[in-house]
Amino acid sequence: MPGGAFSTFYRGLTLFPVTLMKLRNIAIIAHVDHGKTTLVDNLLAQSGTFRDNERHDERAMDSNDLEKERGITILAKATSVEWNNTRINIVDTPGHADFGGEVERILNMVDGAVILVDASEGPMPQTKFVLGKALKVGLRPIVAINKIDRTDERHQEVLNEIFDLFVSLDATEEQLDFPVLYGSGRSGWMATEPEGPQDQGLTPLFDMILKHVPEPDTAGKDEPFKMIGTILEANPFLGRLITGRIQAGSIKPNQPVKVLDGQGKLLESGRISKILAFRGLDRVPLDYAEAGDIVAIAGLSKGTVADTFCDPAVTEPLHAQPIDPPTVTMSFLVNDSPLAGTEGDKVTSRVIRDRLLKEAEGNVALKIEEASDRDSFYVSGRGELQLAVLIETMRREGFELGISRPRVVMQKGENGEILEPIEEVVIDVDEEHSGVVVQKMSERKAEMVALRPSGGDRQRLVFHAPTRGLIGYQSELLTDTRGTAIMNRLFHSYAPFKGELAGRNTGVLISTDAGESVAFAMFHLEDRGPMVIEAGVKVYAGMIIGIHTRENDLEVNVLKGKKLTNMRASGKDEAIKLTPPIRMTLDRALSWIQDDELVEVTPKTIRLRKLYLDSNERKRFEKSRKAA
Repeated sequence: MPGGAFSTFYRGLTLFPVTLMKLRNIAIIAHVDHGKTTLVDNLLAQSGTFRDNERHDERAMDSNDLEKERGITILAKATSVEWNNTRINIVDTPGHADFGGEVERILNMVDGAVILVDASEGPMPQTKFVLGKALKVGLRPIVAINKIDRTDERHQEVLNEIFDLFVSLDATEEQLDFPVLYGSGRSGWMATEPEGPQDQGLTPLFDMILKHVPEPDTAGKDEPFKMIGTILEANPFLGRLITGRIQAGSIKPNQPVKVLDGQGKLLESGRISKILAFRGLDRVPLDYAEAGDIVAIAGLSKGTVADTFCDPAVTEPLHAQPIDPPTVTMSFLVNDSPLAGTEGDKVTSRVIRDRLLKEAEGNVALKIEEASDRDSFYVSGRGELQLAVLIETMRREGFELGISRPRVVMQKGENGEILEPIEEVVIDVDEEHSGVVVQKMSERKAEMVALRPSGGDRQRLVFHAPTRGLIGYQSELLTDTRGTAIMNRLFHSYAPFKGELAGRNTGVLISTDAGESVAFAMFHLEDRGPMVIEAGVKVYAGMIIGIHTRENDLEVNVLKGKKLTNMRASGKDEAIKLTPPIRMTLDRALSWIQDDELVEVTPKTIRLRKLYLDSNERKRFEKSRKAA
């Protein structure tokens, strides 16, 4: 809080007065895996946030289990550090475009941004995405060329590419005059020259933030209180916590406030029970906050992201940044398989509905619609990854679900024509594999718009491809390129429908009965195709147990054991050696299934099944589909 006002925070049971200092609000933005979260770790460490003997996790800001496992940032999070009598509020943002709803809101909460770019890879699709959003809201980014210690670094070419990207995104002259730092976030140093010096640590970056990023505008601190909700979370002790930046006025605990939606409609009135500020990785209570501060408030039960939290005298809501529309949708169904309810405790449509609506409150990029049969829900988002993360989160919470194949969200043009989402796809691949990539992408109706060297023997291929053609391509790309290709995608535009695409060219093996799979039966079915289950697992009629080598589906019996006689002993089964099954992860299963198939998700198992478990119903469905 500018002006040297006083606040308080609690340590144990003692109340300590704190003289508030100058303020800066910044976001760290970048493409996936360009080092945002690692840099924040070192900013926290070098600012004295951690004691010398204090243990802390690597990538401390990625606190979510899925973030740690996948090595990506999913949720935006705030922290703060102190430097030269200035408090710097830092927001670590996701790099994936699937979580772009987070990025757009965050950039309206800060006054500056540090954009990290890999010294070897250079600007990537998400770099373009987050930079475009930052320039659009008027920020003047600081460019930090990271990972300068890579053996294949090419900082001068990368700097030229960054400048060209600024120009292509219609940056103003002021924005084009960006400061540049070079360094290594992992090694904990930044400097104005690529060669260092390294012994100053991150001091040049801290100093650049103080010099280049303006202080928050506090001109409206004497006006009535106004704040837009930016991040929503549930706290087990305080209830709903809304984080945002105070746009005008000031706030104290127990102060009356009201919540307005985007159209100015009153949603609720109440009192602020707690004001929390970020101090390192902790939150501390404040007894006062004013315009420019980033705080979390508790005490309101309905207000959510993009709503205006304000003084009762305010009548006009603040303008919230519009969110890009969803491009992919899936059906979430109540699990109706014969094994339903055996592994999870949240199985009814009511609890699934409540959980999805709760998710949509905090994630404005999600859209939830209830189907007419009330046992299924259409969940739309910005990409497969965003929806897969939601499914995995619900699965770990004890939910059982049936999930359909991802479908793209079409739009209607002005002339009534059907428009489909097109994505810009950047694939970095070894030169020897570029031919098969171009062939496979053209089969998926993609148009190649650029081909250029990417360092060494690698090439960078840029395509404009329909979103529906990319569903399931990631695993196929890795197979075709022996795991060496890197693919990045970004929503580009809507374009006229490009025609039908060829589907999966193999059928599936379907179980005819319920029971436990038997090694003897599976061994004799191996010539029909690879399995996706192991011996000794529970199966049911209509469940997919393998991949057929031919185009048609085949019903098989995996319960059939060896016939025993007095000449044969059952112990001979032990000699059977089965080929290891294909492991179907959630991401792979969602992209592999067809329209008449589902992924059954439970806390313990991921199964594949037919939409209709009964053989006769499947035949009727196939007949009606062909007739249509």
